[in-house]
Amino acid sequence: MRTLILAAVLLFSATLTAQEAVPISAEQRERVIAAVEAFLYGASVNDVQAHDKFWAPELTYTSSSGTRFGKEQLMAGMTDAVRIADEQVSAWYTAEDIELKSFGDAVIVNFTLVATSTADASRETFLNTGVLVERRDGWQAVNWNATRTAATNR
Repeated sequence: MRTLILAAVLLFSATLTAQEAVPISAEQRERVIAAVEAFLYGASVNDVQAHDKFWAPELTYTSSSGTRFGKEQLMAGMTDAVRIADEQVSAWYTAEDIELKSFGDAVIVNFTLVATSTADASRETFLNTGVLVERRDGWQAVNWNATRTAATNR
């Protein structure tokens, strides 16, 4: 009986160990970055489909203003959104300093989101962190945090 209990404890404790990051393949890195960049382009032109594709149904989003909400609330804010022509975009969103940590079918992405004004080329920056999972239709964010960059780091 003691042997059975010891075996059960060892088996259970093995499942509790944290999964470590694994080296990310060039292909996985390319696909994740492409998904983020496609989303940022879509966000720049106010493309509702880009948001719908990128955000997972079970999304938890923590905004730079300190509010937390899910995909349903995020998408509800876009019900009247109209796609903007490239030449009418007021700010382009891009990613700088992209860092990826792979955990198999999940990737943590950290980057500096840059909003560059088309009027005067001024830049506003945010630190973004997301957890993306690979799904049949591509990479989707299940968790996202956006933080305004401190003034000293701009």
